[in-house]
Amino acid sequence: MELGLQGKVALVTGTGSQIGMGKAIALTLAKEGCDIVSSDIDIEGAKKTANEVKALGRKAIALKADVANSREVNDMVRAALAEFGKIDILVNTAGGTAAAGPLHQAQEEKWEKDIAVNFLGSMHCAKAVLPGMMERKWGKIVNFSSAVALNGMPGSSSYAGAKAGVIAFTKCLALEVGPLGINVNCLAPTMVMTNFGTHATMDAKRREEAAARTPLRRLTTTQDIANAVVFLVSDMSSAITGQVISI
Repeated sequence: MELGLQGKVALVTGTGSQIGMGKAIALTLAKEGCDIVSSDIDIEGAKKTANEVKALGRKAIALKADVANSREVNDMVRAALAEFGKIDILVNTAGGTAAAGPLHQAQEEKWEKDIAVNFLGSMHCAKAVLPGMMERKWGKIVNFSSAVALNGMPGSSSYAGAKAGVIAFTKCLALEVGPLGINVNCLAPTMVMTNFGTHATMDAKRREEAAARTPLRRLTTTQDIANAVVFLVSDMSSAITGQVISI
């Protein structure tokens, strides 16, 4: 199936973990013909991902950026544009939890970290890439929320709140830039087999118990997430925007 991704340039944040969603997304986009900007606060991990992209025959660069820092994000985007001349696709995979805990015990600096990385980070990256997308009247942005934002979880109020903010941000931005040919959507994964929340390292019994609570009776893989991203940034989803898709 022709997805219309040949020669597109994709900026993927959060590519440092070698068992994470960002790496899987970057490699899957590369297999569909994209050149990749691999970005993470862990630059060595981002370089490893970029090298695997190059091994697939696509161009790639690795850039270090803390998405919570707008200056670093702007520097990253300038460097990417200097290398490739454009950014067609933004995938805001970078995120994390400060594990703030129950509200009455939570430290304010942990709230602020959850909000800065998960919510403001997506806004910083989107704002930095939008001028070029608006000029070319084409672009795809995929943000990341979480099932926790939809269903709640004790002790996760600041993380869930930040991820819920990403949903509202996605819907508003989709309305703002839709007339300019830019699609903005959001994924809300749950229990993905990564090192986030130790899902990849849980023992077999806990994994089976977790899988038994899902409709498909299996846990989500990073490839499941990457496949959804590829669909959302492809020509096959050109009429889909402002949506939140649970994986």
